[in-house]
Amino acid sequence: MPSVPESIREIEGLGLQQLTDEILTSTEPLVLRGLVSSWPIVKAALDSQQAADAYLRRFYQGDVVTVMHGTPDIGDRFFYNHDLSGFNYASSRVKLDVVLDALREHRLNDKAPAIYIGSSMIDNYLPGFRAENDIESDFLREHAPLVNIWIGNRTRIPAHFDLPDNIACVAAGRRRFTLFPPDQLSNLYVGPLDFTPAGQPVSLVDFAQPDFEKYPRFKSALAAAQTAELEAGDALFIPSMWWHHIQALESFNILINYWWRQSPAYMDTPLNTLMHALLTIRDLPREQRVAWQELFRHYVFESNGAEASHIPPQARGILAPFNDDSARTLRAALLNKMKR
Repeated sequence: MPSVPESIREIEGLGLQQLTDEILTSTEPLVLRGLVSSWPIVKAALDSQQAADAYLRRFYQGDVVTVMHGTPDIGDRFFYNHDLSGFNYASSRVKLDVVLDALREHRLNDKAPAIYIGSSMIDNYLPGFRAENDIESDFLREHAPLVNIWIGNRTRIPAHFDLPDNIACVAAGRRRFTLFPPDQLSNLYVGPLDFTPAGQPVSLVDFAQPDFEKYPRFKSALAAAQTAELEAGDALFIPSMWWHHIQALESFNILINYWWRQSPAYMDTPLNTLMHALLTIRDLPREQRVAWQELFRHYVFESNGAEASHIPPQARGILAPFNDDSARTLRAALLNKMKR
């Protein structure tokens, strides 16, 4: 029998101004019970869907949003089609109030179409919303997070990872999160890297009905999984690179999330490096791959500055610490080299 995931560690009683640097730099996920329970949007949602709907409309000024929508037969799961040549849903650009109308229309429908607005910047679509619903933190102000809103009905988002650290705040409804540490990559049966439902590679396993004959190592992933169910007012800290599967459990759900990186703004996403390594290293003879593995170990994965200590500082070039200017220069040189 597959293992039952353990519960994510919980912290209760934190106020909005009590998020410590220790929490926001944790390498393990943390449930923050009641963190945003004082938000007006949470209080409205606990009153009713109509109250939360009306609260959102106060800030909306008419811009169109991207909404993903699927027929009832996708089983709430936004995913690929049967042969991974496309997706099982469509995307449209419509006004937010049209989406809210649809969610209200289908709130009592057991066979409702799946409706999902993902990763939409609050300040663009709901200006003024954060003045009443925000997290006060010197750490977050310093790291200038992207703050997004996610709205929908009952949906399932396949397991994926994000490069930024993340605080996901449930503002309405309930969500079930299942998380996996980065070392479970090979047990999650990840799909294509360059053709994905929403930008990030996703696990091909259907968590509602896992096919253990097709994906036998998923049992090992479940043994390492951590899970939590969050209600309106709760939040979850998801560390960078942790895989997470998200299931929205109610007919109306709102999530507010904060994404930030603990790295300089000039750094590019390492996923681009992975793509380039697939192009330039993966198909080399094994002995050459091993040699490049040693180079990456020496200069990247175990770098501590000592690898360049024998070179005069003025001659270290790209082995010297980066800044905005040197990063820009290197990026331009790389782009020029790739024009072939």
